[in-house]
Amino acid sequence: MSKASRRSSRTVRGTAGRPAAAGGTTGSPASNPARPPSPDPSNAGGTPTVDASSLAGRATTGRPASTRTPTGRPPGSRPAGSRPTASSRPRRTLYQPSFFDRHRTALIGGAAAIIVALVGAFFFFSVTASAYSCGTISQPQPSATPLPNGSPGPLGQAQPDMGNLHIAVGSNQHYAYCPPASGSHYSATDEGPIPAKYYGPDEGTRPEGWIHNLEHGAIVILYNCKMGACDDATLAALQAIPQGFPDSPICGIKAGVLAPVIARFDDMPAPFAALVWDRLLYLNTLDVNEIKQFYATQGELYNPESQCTRPSPGPSAEPSSAPSTAPSTEPSNVPSTAPSSAPASSASPAAS
Repeated sequence: MSKASRRSSRTVRGTAGRPAAAGGTTGSPASNPARPPSPDPSNAGGTPTVDASSLAGRATTGRPASTRTPTGRPPGSRPAGSRPTASSRPRRTLYQPSFFDRHRTALIGGAAAIIVALVGAFFFFSVTASAYSCGTISQPQPSATPLPNGSPGPLGQAQPDMGNLHIAVGSNQHYAYCPPASGSHYSATDEGPIPAKYYGPDEGTRPEGWIHNLEHGAIVILYNCKMGACDDATLAALQAIPQGFPDSPICGIKAGVLAPVIARFDDMPAPFAALVWDRLLYLNTLDVNEIKQFYATQGELYNPESQCTRPSPGPSAEPSSAPSTAPSTEPSNVPSTAPSSAPASSASPAAS
């Protein structure tokens, strides 16, 4: 082989064995497709020689061989079967937050709001809850018929007795009839009997307190704010009632000790009412004179704890019939007994 042939073969082998630079800037004839191949001096026919690696690259990808990596793969590809390293894979976590973790703030805030609402509702209902309950509201009845001797019938109307048990202070009582003219009540200092005076609409008097005043023979005057008895003029008139109020009709207890008690009570069908034990008087207007007359004729007749010795057992058994029987029958049949029965019927007018 001549020197020229050996040199040409070395050139071909060297070019095919070297990697082609990216962009075709290696300077070799094979890396520049626009440059024609150099003639081979050993080629007597003058046929141009072509770089074998350049032809192989064009035949495989249709692109210049310089765009392929030394390993023959396109840039960015990896051999089949190889795995990416741990640093190249996205990290996966096994922990998944629970519903509570995702909504912790909202759940805690909601629970706190519910607790506050429940506590507020408890205190609200504790304050506004009724201190008593009523089975039946006593309705006004027709006025009593005049007595046979021409005297007017007794004022007010009778109410069934509901007993006089003592209950613990603060406990609520159910009354079969309202406004109650008898029934269970408190027995403690300033809780029952309560001080005899005027109580404003917001002072929160309870029937469990003033019923004890009735038990001792007092009179209780009630006013109903729901029926218009709480305007300024009416409240002023109610507040003035204790001034000059008479003593009790039988025992002569001084006014201001047990009576009168003036308190708000809305569970009744009239603007005003006056109560003594087992008897009540409804009033559509505030008639103080009629209230005093009711107290003078019906007070201290039925209360179970009398504060003195009654002059006669007759009025306590049947007070409404006592005035009619003594004058009409006793003077004609038994004249000698008339003076003895007269104090019983005249005791209340004298005290008034």
